[in-house]
Amino acid sequence: MTTSGFKYSILASGSTGNSFYLETPKKRILVDAGLSGKKITSLLAEIGRDPKDLDAILVTHEHKDHIHGVGVLARKYHLDIYANEKTWQVMDEQNMLGKIAVEQKHIFERGKVLTFGDVDIESFGVSHDAVDPQFYRFMKDDKSFVMLTDTGYVSDRMAGIIENADAYLIESNHDVEILRSGMYPWKLKQRILSDKGHLSNEDGAGTMIRTIGNKTKKIYLGHLSKENNIKELAHMTMENNLLQADFAVGKDFQVYDTSPDSATPLSLI
Repeated sequence: MTTSGFKYSILASGSTGNSFYLETPKKRILVDAGLSGKKITSLLAEIGRDPKDLDAILVTHEHKDHIHGVGVLARKYHLDIYANEKTWQVMDEQNMLGKIAVEQKHIFERGKVLTFGDVDIESFGVSHDAVDPQFYRFMKDDKSFVMLTDTGYVSDRMAGIIENADAYLIESNHDVEILRSGMYPWKLKQRILSDKGHLSNEDGAGTMIRTIGNKTKKIYLGHLSKENNIKELAHMTMENNLLQADFAVGKDFQVYDTSPDSATPLSLI
């Protein structure tokens, strides 16, 4: 295993379930486990990894598509779980994870940097209809990966935190016109389109235009809605907007798709 940078895979990304895997020479981490323990295990097997080798699970927020398998995996493999205090409070009050031993529960507050073995992890708040949602920037050996989904908009503060990463998982949840004309109830449409909802394809592209730097090499499109988006449309929207902003798409960096039910190849950053 290389001693510089880290390896990662987006195990699943979509409105039905989300999970991200990262490994360094010293640590193996999941961010969210929004599918069954069995499915997470099979996704890890796709990249030649086993949940028994994990050290911890970081939780972004308490929605089911991010925590569905957290409790099962934590109990079976005795994993540490990290979330901020308000997220822990709501998960405990509503028994979302089942019984978790006290020694497995850890606080990772929003806006802090946690040194976890040989990787630094910065948490930052997002605008979503959860109690205290946060996402993460992973940093090691002057390399960084940013996860940013489940937010209704990207503030200047957030943009500053995530700028010039080597790689991004950025939300491209919906196409606005497909959502507006689709079958969802109006109240749900309003929620998705709100400042506490999800980034559209256009919003995700606009965020990348604001934050891409010279180091950026990979952009992964994440959290696509099965009902309100089309993978090819999301990809085209991102590339076209970046090209119109004079970014050298396909030369300086590449745009990649993700899947709700299959892992991206284990990659080195």
